[in-house]
Amino acid sequence: MSKESTESAVRVFEVGPRDGLQNESEILPVEQRVQLIERLIAAGSKDIEVGSFVHPRWVPQMAASDEVFQQLKPRDDVNYWALVPNMRGLDRALDVGATHLAFFISASETHNYKNLNRGISESLDELREMLTIARDKGLTSRAYVSMVFGCPYEGDIDFGRVMDISATLIDMGTDMISLGDTIGIGKPLQVRRDCKRAVDTFGVDHVALHLHDTRGMGVTNAMVAYEAGMRCFDSSVGGIGGCPFAPGAAGNLGTEDLLYLMDSLDADTGIDVAQISKIAAWLEQEAHITIPSRCTNYLQSQRNDI
Repeated sequence: MSKESTESAVRVFEVGPRDGLQNESEILPVEQRVQLIERLIAAGSKDIEVGSFVHPRWVPQMAASDEVFQQLKPRDDVNYWALVPNMRGLDRALDVGATHLAFFISASETHNYKNLNRGISESLDELREMLTIARDKGLTSRAYVSMVFGCPYEGDIDFGRVMDISATLIDMGTDMISLGDTIGIGKPLQVRRDCKRAVDTFGVDHVALHLHDTRGMGVTNAMVAYEAGMRCFDSSVGGIGGCPFAPGAAGNLGTEDLLYLMDSLDADTGIDVAQISKIAAWLEQEAHITIPSRCTNYLQSQRNDI
């Protein structure tokens, strides 16, 4: 984004096909996962988290992510993102030609052990190696930092620790940090303050916000983050998903809810909110997934808007 475009343009990272599906009891076959991604592209999504290269024993919903990548048609205007947990996952992602890689670490030592079976320092050591490989191959990367506003195991998280981890990852070569409110515990004043700190420090193009709507504060927190200068947001179609390794991590901020907010602010996302709502309805009808997004429920009741 140019300096001029950041005033109104918002980049939306659609995480439904990965972060959305990973916490659902229904396991979608490869064909349906591909169809979901193609529908999202048709609605205008340009950054889509396609799958995760974790061991299927831990996240069975993400099994066969390599097949999903292989069935997707390459597009110059769409970025297919692969979540990579470790070196083995990186090898698998590279084998299918993934060019956009997402890595992750937690700001909570306890959650990092629960999620990755290692401490923060050990994770940073492995991330350094993986990011070096990605950089040397000319690949684009982003890194999730989870539990930035609070943790179910450790309580309050010092945002200074979040900033230190983020700065280290930037120095290692990642292109973007995604700040994760993994259990949806962030409060508006806290979110505004900390997002401004991150944007001012790392730059608007290098920071994203990943919100969960556990307490119904997702849209409010997106609003105050936008006011603080945030212009990149993660969201999930229908508000589905969560983190299987974080108690209380309910659904993500719904893409429809985020788009409706951004439309009301005259912020351009390039994504059609009505089409995204139809995709959520399709997921509910065809995949039997409960859709929590408020905006989807509203739009479905207003047929002329869909």
